[in-house]
Amino acid sequence: MQVISHIQATSHLASPSLGKFIHRFVSLAGVIGVILLTLQSAPSQAEKVRGKPGSTELIAADLVYYASERDTLMSISKQFTDTTSHWEAIGKRNRIGNERAIPIGSAVIIPAELLAEEAAPARVVALAGIVSATLKNGQEVAIALNSSINEGTQINTGKNGFVTLALVDDSRVSIPSNSQAILNRLRITKFTKSPRTEIKLLDGRVESQVTKLDANRGRFEVRSKLAIAGVRGTHFRVGVNDNGIANEVLEGGVAAGQAEKSNTVILPAGQGNIVTREGVGKPVPLLPAPTLVTGFQLQERPRLNFNLNPVEGASEYRAQISKDVQAQNVVAESITKDLKFQFSDLEDGDYFIRMTAIDSNHLEGLPNVTPFKLKAKPEPPFPLQPKHKVRSQTIEFKWAQSIEAKSYHLQVASDAQFNQIVLDQNQITLAEFSTDKISVGQYFWRVAAVAERTSGPDHGPFSNPQSFSVLPGQSVNAFVDNGANQLHFSWPSEPGQRFLVQIANEPEFKKPLLSKEVSDAQVQMPRPESGIYYIRVRATDADRFIGAFSMPQKFEVGLRWTTGTGESLQSTSGVVRPNVQ
Repeated sequence: MQVISHIQATSHLASPSLGKFIHRFVSLAGVIGVILLTLQSAPSQAEKVRGKPGSTELIAADLVYYASERDTLMSISKQFTDTTSHWEAIGKRNRIGNERAIPIGSAVIIPAELLAEEAAPARVVALAGIVSATLKNGQEVAIALNSSINEGTQINTGKNGFVTLALVDDSRVSIPSNSQAILNRLRITKFTKSPRTEIKLLDGRVESQVTKLDANRGRFEVRSKLAIAGVRGTHFRVGVNDNGIANEVLEGGVAAGQAEKSNTVILPAGQGNIVTREGVGKPVPLLPAPTLVTGFQLQERPRLNFNLNPVEGASEYRAQISKDVQAQNVVAESITKDLKFQFSDLEDGDYFIRMTAIDSNHLEGLPNVTPFKLKAKPEPPFPLQPKHKVRSQTIEFKWAQSIEAKSYHLQVASDAQFNQIVLDQNQITLAEFSTDKISVGQYFWRVAAVAERTSGPDHGPFSNPQSFSVLPGQSVNAFVDNGANQLHFSWPSEPGQRFLVQIANEPEFKKPLLSKEVSDAQVQMPRPESGIYYIRVRATDADRFIGAFSMPQKFEVGLRWTTGTGESLQSTSGVVRPNVQ
């Protein structure tokens, strides 16, 4: 059984409804109508219609030839169809009953289906990913942009492989990933230059944008194991799936039916159906086009993310990334059951994303094509510090080095949207920057790499904002030497903190006299010799955040008189100290 989905411009259509539909594709000028009426009503057109001998003109889909001296049906058949065997068909069409000389200037109609044809190779106008081509003889050949593809060539696309072909009439045939199609027929008629195209779909999908053919002069068909889709100027898709053959009409119209039955179904724009061995499915509306959640217009990371709003009735979604609004130069494709698409390995530039919703019968819905921009390079450096909290007057920012970067751009703001910027420092040549200009508070920071291109500086996107809090720096309470044998030090603290306290006789703390971890905000040490000393404290918070050391605090241990027990000699005014000259 052969199932057919085909538009034919003939007078013996299978159903009246199909006939009305086809008339939409045929528009004849008034003078042509008069000529045709004259030709059909006359016993012999040679007696009624005259023209310049040897000239031709087009009427609807046919060629009209005005006979020259000594022309016969056989000579005319040979001239226009490359064989004399069509003379009887030409005679019947023109109501000329036998092979005889035809009066000079008589109009002879040569039906379009009899006209001789010549090769019309396709041309590759878009190519991405893995695409192979196999000739009729089984030889595999390489294809590239602007390559010519001859009749009989099989096109195979791999995962993320895409190719778009331009036909002789500027129609476009796009074969997306994981598809196999044979270019069965790539021809054009002589004299009328009417294209004759036939695509055999073996697996996957094919999308066609067919140029409107004035007065039905051309033919375009997509065939599969079960069905034929034929049109004259429209935009439609054909796909092979587990349910059968899916027909989806985006513009124009397609007639679908079984060859041996008069059960033709008309598919106008916005509808589709499934053709199986059991019959031709009823037309159903295609699902509406999906829309994107806002925020997709500028993609600043190598992994692109698009979030969809759900479409009622959708079982999955398809997205294609292309360089053109017609989605013929496709560079990536994805199918998902979730409401999120992700893509990677694309160069910076302007793109379009085309999305469709797919129903439970695998009919693909109407497309939504939306532009977006990818600007992900040079990639932002990875932020290293600060993270979370800072307990220091001087804040150090550090990030990973970027191979492409000639310099860096650092921003600090009091809000995550960076509307309130408190620090904006560019032309940083190292992967770090320090400042003491940021006060206590909550902040966000980000950094971008700036590369040098032949066209000038190329500022990449900023890294994801990192939040941090600037907390009061650690300090030490003032020390007072009361002459005791044990020196006592204390400092401000927060619940859960632990401390590392160090005391040295020089501010660099190269050889501390005391280095001790304590859980209380205080420490004691035996009284050292008199002199100048320094103390600093570093806190570890309850969340294990290790702060910076406090600024070294200078203090003095003075001379004193002692008793026999080693205690300080006291007087009514306090510790008795020797006079130092």
